[in-house]
Amino acid sequence: MKATILGCGYVGQAVAIAWEAQGINVTATTTQPERMADLEAIATHAVIVHGNDAPALQSLLADQDVVLISVGAPQRTVAAYEETYLHTAKTLKSILPQTAVQQVIYTGTCAVYGDHDGAWVNEKTAIAPRSRTSEILADTEQVLLSMAKAEGADATRSATRVCVLRMGGIYGPGRELARIFSRAAGQERPGDGSEPSNWIHLDDIARAILFASHYRLNGIFNLVQDHPPSRRDLIDWVCRTHQLTPVRWNPDAPSERSYNAKVSNQKIRQAGYVFTHPSFSLE
Repeated sequence: MKATILGCGYVGQAVAIAWEAQGINVTATTTQPERMADLEAIATHAVIVHGNDAPALQSLLADQDVVLISVGAPQRTVAAYEETYLHTAKTLKSILPQTAVQQVIYTGTCAVYGDHDGAWVNEKTAIAPRSRTSEILADTEQVLLSMAKAEGADATRSATRVCVLRMGGIYGPGRELARIFSRAAGQERPGDGSEPSNWIHLDDIARAILFASHYRLNGIFNLVQDHPPSRRDLIDWVCRTHQLTPVRWNPDAPSERSYNAKVSNQKIRQAGYVFTHPSFSLE
């Protein structure tokens, strides 16, 4: 099998290493020339390509079986999100019928669910993104999912399978929870911290992507741990465990969270995936 990773950053590198270990020919891409040496060390090929460059993308994917979209916007601006996510998806849709790609896997986000007052949500729950950037991510999903409905240019070619993995917050080596929350230590946070906190470990992201490609998953799957703790319980536990100054919560100030939901992972579990890091032990 040949696989291309569009946006080989924190997640993409872990997947590249895992795929290569299985004997899969991996092409890792970046938009930053200074990252080429790192990618050449872990992948069969490393290529500089931009997601809106249709000719380059078509040439790159001409003989590939799977493409993983794991891009990340360089800034948290509407323009950066549109260019990084939506334009890449639209370009991919336009050139995919001229390639051999049979499956697209996209690392999305649970933020598209929006505010559900802390209730459980699953892949059938209507999404309600609360920010323009979340709307762009929701639009990106729809562009990619629409590719699964279209046949290729060749009538003998089967429809492309598209797997959208809606992920929680990512933690793992180099992104330990203590490091993530260290800036919050000793600070005042708005709200009471009661919103669910959905997370996923890097190991499970990489393994789930390999699972999705091996079983050719199609559709939307949430990729989060089993039991989301409240933000308050999680942050207080991290501060207590790592001797950080506790966070002060201000219930009189409006919460800064753009989404509020407990995200269920039952669909991907029912598909057969077994989590390595299913939950936190907040004790």
